[in-house]
Amino acid sequence: MDLSFQLYSARNFQPWSKVFAALADYGYAQVEGFGGMFDQPDQLAELLKATGLRMDSAHFGLDQLEDDFDNSLAIIKQLGIKSVFCPYLDEAERPNSAAGWETFAQRLASIGDKLASNHIAFGWHNHDFEFKALDDGQLPMDIILQSAPTLEWEADIAWVHVGGHNPLDWIEKYKDRMTAIHVKDRAPEGENLDQDGWCDVGDGVLNWQEILDAVRSKTNVKIFCVEHDNPADAFAFAQNSFNNIQKF
Repeated sequence: MDLSFQLYSARNFQPWSKVFAALADYGYAQVEGFGGMFDQPDQLAELLKATGLRMDSAHFGLDQLEDDFDNSLAIIKQLGIKSVFCPYLDEAERPNSAAGWETFAQRLASIGDKLASNHIAFGWHNHDFEFKALDDGQLPMDIILQSAPTLEWEADIAWVHVGGHNPLDWIEKYKDRMTAIHVKDRAPEGENLDQDGWCDVGDGVLNWQEILDAVRSKTNVKIFCVEHDNPADAFAFAQNSFNNIQKF
């Protein structure tokens, strides 16, 4: 199983040349870029070539894709990105009704159509807010996926857990929509507060053996992306997580 690494995890551990070289040395095959690092695509292309890493997937913000599509597409093509995921929606912009989330899903679908015409896959990457029920009891995550049936889903498994749901239920429910997952772990309650409660994959409360067995047997997921939102040491996190995942 090829492993990818979400480069957001190492944003505070520059330079990127050191990060890329370490990831290749640890055994990662891919990296997943994020919006804030695409201002120097030539440098990224050189790092990918030098280390032999691929960037099959990347996170692009909604504003990047809606307001600067042509430039975003040029970067996507230059770096050989095959799947783009929109990763977040600021709290102030989040709808508070089913109709609002349906409209948002259509915005995503419109972007997806434009990328599809360029042979690029497109999907949504969740956090926990999509799993908080609206006043009518519906969940934004359901509305997004059901209102935009061509949209793919990069499931951040740990955020599903933080949102109060069993990831296995969602893997079963949307197994045909999941094309990528974030492999990420949550420390026991009250631990690793200096790291916002996250921990190395395999050292936390999620049953990754069970989760990966379900993903591999039920879905078409091709991208397994390791992430930590705020590691104390991104290099130790990357290496320890990679080694732990080999056991599952």
